[in-house]
Amino acid sequence: MATSDERLRRQREVVLSYRIFGAFRWGDMGDGHISARDPERPDCFWLLRGGVSFDRAGLDDLVLVGPDGDLLEGRGPYNVTAHRIHWPIHEARPDVVAAAHTHTPWGTPFAAERRLLTPITQEACYFFDDHSLFDDEEVQVLSTEGGKRIAAALGSHRGVILANHGLLTVGASVAEAIAAFVLMERVAEAHLKAPAFRPISAASARVAKDGLEPSLSLPAAFAHLVARHVPDLAGWLD
Repeated sequence: MATSDERLRRQREVVLSYRIFGAFRWGDMGDGHISARDPERPDCFWLLRGGVSFDRAGLDDLVLVGPDGDLLEGRGPYNVTAHRIHWPIHEARPDVVAAAHTHTPWGTPFAAERRLLTPITQEACYFFDDHSLFDDEEVQVLSTEGGKRIAAALGSHRGVILANHGLLTVGASVAEAIAAFVLMERVAEAHLKAPAFRPISAASARVAKDGLEPSLSLPAAFAHLVARHVPDLAGWLD
């Protein structure tokens, strides 16, 4: 695929992702960010400019942010916290195309408990041994140094729980990162709704995880989310 075609695909998926977050009423106050690495300039990433409601995101609303936080393309301003958190992750993880974070009804309160997810449901097994905890007092990330500590806590995992803050997921595509985020939010919801849970054993959780990974396609899950919540733009995935 030509670089220009891949860029457009990633940009479209970023727009669709913000629309999905908006459909869930996440980020109603602009709290959250979704980034996509630019295929031609891999040290830069695309995200939504400030002042745009997530449910109204469009291609013309995207901005390209450079490694120093400079606005390289598009109209600003943008949420500078996105650069502080996302750029260190993209720098540390060349395999990561996209990262997603926003404040959600279940993920944020779960993060206040400062603990990892437990395999209490089939979906929870998807994150078994594949997420981490950023147990840090810097709730308001003030610089890329804080973002580097988040990247270190994330390690090679699919997601990280930011203590007293919320969830963050990454993926080899925008679709993967977003589907993983939605799934992680559902798992956090299950934890808070079933405080007297009886966990699945580690051995059974590994079996479930091995079965889920080939059958639960994150890109396919993303396509379902688009069809359900952004049907007018579903043709972008063709």
